[in-house]
Amino acid sequence: MKISKIKRDKICEQILALLYSKSPNSLFTSQIAKEIARDEEFVKKLLFELKQKKLVIPIRKNPKGIYYSKRIRWRMSNKAYEIYASNQL
Repeated sequence: MKISKIKRDKICEQILALLYSKSPNSLFTSQIAKEIARDEEFVKKLLFELKQKKLVIPIRKNPKGIYYSKRIRWRMSNKAYEIYASNQL
């Protein structure tokens, strides 16, 4: 089933709102998918689209500096966070 561009944009907005609310913490793809009640692969695809737009940043290392083998944590980019914060007032 194909999802329209408008609905994809709304889901991306949900993802950004979630990352904004959890900021400065980062979330795994599975946590984001669970929170917005969507399929993990679909959310992963949307997150990579947001990465290309420089709205989110992938974190591929754990706090000890060891690379994750299959997982990625995500956080909002500084630029996107500032824009979101200015629109919340």
